[in-house]
Amino acid sequence: MGFVCAIVEALLVVVVIILFGLISAIIFEAYRRRDNHAHIEAPAIFEDPSSLKQVPCPSVTDPAEKYISLIIPAFNEEHRLPGALDETLNYLQQRAAKDKSFTYEVLIIDDGSSDGTKRVAFDFVRKYTVDNVRIILLGRNHGKGEAIRKGMLHSRGELLLMLDADGATKVTDLEKLESQIHAVGRKEYNHGDSVTVDSTFRISDIPIAAFGSRAHLEEKALATLKYFT
Repeated sequence: MGFVCAIVEALLVVVVIILFGLISAIIFEAYRRRDNHAHIEAPAIFEDPSSLKQVPCPSVTDPAEKYISLIIPAFNEEHRLPGALDETLNYLQQRAAKDKSFTYEVLIIDDGSSDGTKRVAFDFVRKYTVDNVRIILLGRNHGKGEAIRKGMLHSRGELLLMLDADGATKVTDLEKLESQIHAVGRKEYNHGDSVTVDSTFRISDIPIAAFGSRAHLEEKALATLKYFT
């Protein structure tokens, strides 16, 4: 009898240990997911170095204030970012000087960099003003995809474009891409008629996305998207 009781007690101890382990694992996973969710959904902010204040970012659903927003995700790009920004902003300034209706913003998404990326980016904010160059600080590294998403969600442009911080994307090819996007947009807006010109048309009226490498731009690799639910 004593032997049977000992076996039962041992089994009960094993069951208790297993249950305790399962409960601990469930609690740990719940806290981990809550922590990750809090990091990802934390409201983005941009900083104005002239005032040292953190300001809530606008939303992509707000009325557009700029023609184009260039989103640059950056993680530890202290050395390559200056060259990419110099080339990009020189190009944008030249276009703005020729066309007064051309307005732009550059959003640098600092994806939790541990080097001098933030300092370099702020130098450009001071040089070009916070209206034209903005920095969104994510606090910790989320990955390129999340950095791009944050930038897109807090842009003020009708047209949104992602550029690499290492200068791999040639910004001078931008007008080739724009012309194709506008052509597809007008065709969609006019229900298949690509000839008729409607003065009320704005590129933000039609959901369009372009994907591919620089080589694909030459081949007009465009995709027209419908709204996703």
